[in-house]
Amino acid sequence: MLEPNQFNVNDAWLIFQLNDIPINTAIDGSFNAVCLMDAASCFILATTMVSAHHNEPSELEAARLFRTAWNHKHQFPAELFVPAGQFETVIAAQAERHGVSIVTVPEGELSAFTDEAREGFKEHVQEAHPQ
Repeated sequence: MLEPNQFNVNDAWLIFQLNDIPINTAIDGSFNAVCLMDAASCFILATTMVSAHHNEPSELEAARLFRTAWNHKHQFPAELFVPAGQFETVIAAQAERHGVSIVTVPEGELSAFTDEAREGFKEHVQEAHPQ
């Protein structure tokens, strides 16, 4: 199991979906919240809302995620941890553009990083706006 104490700040980032069910809006449809997080500090570097009809952010959304994260750290990590079967195309291409290696891991391997963020998101967003 991966743990934050295995990393130094900015060694690695991870990308994951914050919500467990889509966030529904009356006008624009359903969305998923996707974020980039530093592996050592568990600091969320950037988030974006992605249509629930898409598997990953668009090229523009992916570029914004990386640009926003860059603005926090002023460098890119060596590695980006990606849950297996997710973010395989656009995010992977964006990472490669910045010299970041993709490391695919089972989603459960990221729980030490993601559980608290997901729980906080659920408490503040999903439960505040029930389906």
